[in-house]
Amino acid sequence: QVQLVESGGGLVQAGGSLRLSCAASGSIFNVYAMRWYRQAPGKQRELVAVITSGGSTNYADSVKGRFTISRDNAKNTVYLQMDSLKSEDTADYYCNADTQLYSGRILNVWGQGTQVTVSS
Repeated sequence: QVQLVESGGGLVQAGGSLRLSCAASGSIFNVYAMRWYRQAPGKQRELVAVITSGGSTNYADSVKGRFTISRDNAKNTVYLQMDSLKSEDTADYYCNADTQLYSGRILNVWGQGTQVTVSS
């Protein structure tokens, strides 16, 4: 009923930048908080950044000052601008969103993930 599709991952050198996108589609009435998580090999999934429907943001300490989360409510899309990338940013990045369907049902939805590899 609701899908999140990420794009923008890839291979980049340390110090470089990447921009991830995540678009929500389906029978969506509203999208509330949208989040980016990441999971590095052998590690637990961690919250990277969150943005509310009103635009308030919060970041993990490890990415503050380097990553910027933003959203386009008209497109139900969230972005993650990643600058000054470090090798420790290498991970699979996942989009997550709280959505409300036209039926009134609230769903928490995950994307399929996109890989980010930072070479040192």
